[in-house]
Formats: sequence, structure tokens, C-alpha cells
Amino acid sequence: VQLQASGGGLVQPGGSLRLSCAASGTISSFNSMGWFRQVPGKQRELVATITSGGSAYYAHSVKGRFTISRDNARNTVYLQMNSLKLEDTAVYYCNAYIYTDYWGKGTLVTVSS
Repeated sequence: VQLQASGGGLVQPGGSLRLSCAASGTISSFNSMGWFRQVPGKQRELVATITSGGSAYYAHSVKGRFTISRDNARNTVYLQMNSLKLEDTAVYYCNAYIYTDYWGKGTLVTVSS
């Protein structure tokens, strides 16, 4: 499985970005897909996941601001990020779980004024 993340960039506090993760496989057969993020010196942390059944889970820090969604026809998962904060700055990684973890290359999100 190959995962290609895109959509990162520089945005001001309060702004929005949408990340995309295109998968090489049929995502409807994946156990789950999600987004993680990492800043230098810290562990990678879960941001949001969505199961094959469509159930979504969010980290407390992003709940109400971020929305994860999937387009099975396009084999793509999205992360809509609204009301971005300085502390959302990180490298964001796409993840697919199919009884083991698959990772894409990260995409950098920088929130700065």
C-alpha cells in the first residue's frame, strides 16, 4: 500500500487547510485510515481516524475543528482543518491500518502569523 499525502502549507492562525491522502489500494477494505502529526522532539500523535464503517475518532485537541472524511471511489481520505492554531504546526502523516500500519511521507503544516 502506498499513501501520498498533500495539501500542507503555511496558514495564519484561524485559517483552514485541507489535507488529502491518496491510497494505492481499495480503502474500503482497509481496517481504518487516519492522520497523525509530529513535531521535532515529540512523539507522533494521533489526530483523527476513520474506520471502514465510517466511524470517526478525534484527538481532544482537534475535536470540533478538524473533520476526517473518505471518498472510497477516489481511494482518498481527507482532513479538513479549520480554526487552525499555532500548536497545530507539525508534519502530518497519513496512516492506513490493514492488520499492520502503513505510512505515507509527511506533509508540513505551518500555522504562523
